[in-house]
Amino acid sequence: MNTQNHLHDRQLIESRLAARLAGGLGASSDQLPHDITERLRFAREQALSQARKARRMVPAGSTVAGVSARGVAVLGGFVPWWQRAASVLPLIMLVGGLLVIDHWAVREQVVAAADFDAQLLADDLPPAAYSDPGFAEFIRSTPQP
Repeated sequence: MNTQNHLHDRQLIESRLAARLAGGLGASSDQLPHDITERLRFAREQALSQARKARRMVPAGSTVAGVSARGVAVLGGFVPWWQRAASVLPLIMLVGGLLVIDHWAVREQVVAAADFDAQLLADDLPPAAYSDPGFAEFIRSTPQP
């Protein structure tokens, strides 16, 4: 959005400058000889026709944001396929990182449960203790080291 504002401001400044120059040239054109005014009119018509041709050559839906050599954001131009594919790379890395974190969290839960089961089975308890409801509550409420 900021780039669009900057582009709009720049176009506004350029149009103001063009209007001032045209006004200044128009005011002093009355003093020029006829042959010079005709050459200026012809040059103006050529410039306008070239500008119209340039506008027709750019398709309407082909605007692509880019960066010029000086680091200024510009519209138009061609973006290679590998740059478009590289713009998806951060999303792929984010999804991959989330999958790795999920896998690690599940693995930690499984390891903790296996460690608890191993400690429970390694103790010297009578088999009747496992069926006692009080013992089950004791196991659930006792923090493990």
